[in-house]
Formats: sequence, structure tokens, C-alpha cells
Amino acid sequence: MESTKGPGESPAMEFSANEGKSVTIQADGKTYARHAIKTHFVQVGESYIDLMEKYVKPVWQPGDILSASEKVIALCQKRIVTEDQVRPGFWAKVLCRFVHQTPAGPGMGLPVKMQFAINCCGLWKVLKAAVCAAVDKLRGVHGTFYKMLGPEVRGLDGFYGRDIPEYAHMGVRIPSEPDKVCDEIYEKTGIVMMIVDANDLDMELLGKCSQLKDWTDKQLLALIADNPAGQDRQLTPFILIRQQ
Repeated sequence: MESTKGPGESPAMEFSANEGKSVTIQADGKTYARHAIKTHFVQVGESYIDLMEKYVKPVWQPGDILSASEKVIALCQKRIVTEDQVRPGFWAKVLCRFVHQTPAGPGMGLPVKMQFAINCCGLWKVLKAAVCAAVDKLRGVHGTFYKMLGPEVRGLDGFYGRDIPEYAHMGVRIPSEPDKVCDEIYEKTGIVMMIVDANDLDMELLGKCSQLKDWTDKQLLALIADNPAGQDRQLTPFILIRQQ
């Protein structure tokens, strides 16, 4: 891990980055340091308030911004589905064959994920999205399928154990009411935070606390544009951001 001490930092506080990532980033003409906070492997039903108190508060300073992975918040909220709950049917097995696999993973190319989409949106909407996606692909436009089916489908993680074996038979949905979660965490801990769905190809801001209302989504995402939390089993779901 790359590391550096911020100006005026005590020896106990040292900014560290995951392998291949940089501690600092330039955004809006300013320099920000990012500290990848390592945790244990968070289990379903844990308290995100307890996680903040244990891992974030010891290094937190006023003025910092915390970026939290959507996956860790969703696990705390028990926002999961299992293979037993999502059994692929005929259409899921057929449609998944036409999904392009990206370096981020197979996505809807997995029958179980395609069945989740059908359960969430209905078969006819999924079929329409598939047809529109095929037409748009011929025109060089990508992402139509996920845009049409919405954030629940687009944000489903898991059912894929190459990097994280524990997720091989479990899907992790997007968090419920992410803005309210951020506000609750601020009220109980004083931590100013945002919740992001990020990978090495794309990222989306799902929620932010009221104290960040003057920040646009674009400005906040620029602070983590290189996905400093990483994509594999780094166990760093929290990124502490501090202007230098």
C-alpha cells in the first residue's frame, strides 16, 4: 500500500492507498489525500454505526469526507438475495446468453441475475430493454439495458465468487434510502459521508448527507475518480478524503 502523512499529521495518522492506487488526487484545482480504511469482512446484519465508531472515528477530523461502498451499507441493511430466492427460468437462461461481459464481471450474463431483473421489472419490460439494447449496440450506444431497468437491476452485485468467494451464492442489492443513512450516520457520529457504487469502469453516487448539499455529484465523484477502494478483496469499503 502506498502511504503518506498529511501536513501536520501526527505519527499515528498515515494515509494509505491500495496497491495500484494513489494517495492523492487533483480535483477542482485542489489536492485531496485519500486514506483506504481497512475493516474486517462485514457480515449481513452488522451495524453501520458500530463500523463507523470502530474504524472511521479514530482517524476522522472535521472537514473530512467519507466515501462508503454501497455494498457494506446494503449488507448492514440485510439487502441481500440468495440463489434459493432467485431460481432462473427459461427466459433468464436465454437472455443472459446475449449479455456482453465486461472486465468488471459477467453482470446480467449470469442467469440468476437476469432472473432477478425479471422478478423486479417484469418479463415484458426486460424483453423490451433487451431489444432496445441490441438496437443501440449496433449504433455504438452501450448501457441501454441497465438504464431502462433502473438502479435496482444496475446495482445488483454478487452471485460471482471470483474475487470474493462469500458472494458466489448471494446477491447484494443497492442500499435502501441512502440519503437518510448518511444523515443518520452524521447525527450519531458527526461523520460527513457519501455512499457510492463504484468499480474500475464506472461509478455512481447513490446518496450523500445534507452537509454535502453544496457539492454536486460530479464534484464528489471526482474525489474518488480512480476507485481508490479497489475492486477485489481489499476490505477497504471506507475511503477517508481530506483536502491538503
